[in-house]
Amino acid sequence: QVHLVESGGGLVQAGRSLRLSCAASGIFFSIEDMGWYRQAPGKPRELVATISSGSNPNYLDSVKGRFTISRDNAKHTVYLEMNNLKPEDTAVYYCNAHYWVVGDPDRYLEVWGQGTLVTVSS
Repeated sequence: QVHLVESGGGLVQAGRSLRLSCAASGIFFSIEDMGWYRQAPGKPRELVATISSGSNPNYLDSVKGRFTISRDNAKHTVYLEMNNLKPEDTAVYYCNAHYWVVGDPDRYLEVWGQGTLVTVSS
């Protein structure tokens, strides 16, 4: 019932910035937690940042002070501002969201975006 559309990935030099966006569309009662995960080649997927519907954030230790997650509830969109990017940030970044299904108070689902590639060159 919900589809996530990501944008903002690309190739950037170390020390520069990128801003990722993820917009939710479809049918839902409400969007709750949203976040970003990443997966580098040969490594497991890891949580980068999450944000609650009340805008309370949490971050992976290695990105604290460099990345900022935010959301616009009116647009059902979550953002990830990535500053001072490092080569080790290179990965496919995936948007994630949890939502309540319309008409069913017991249905709480998770949805993932297709992923957007961020490549940081040195």
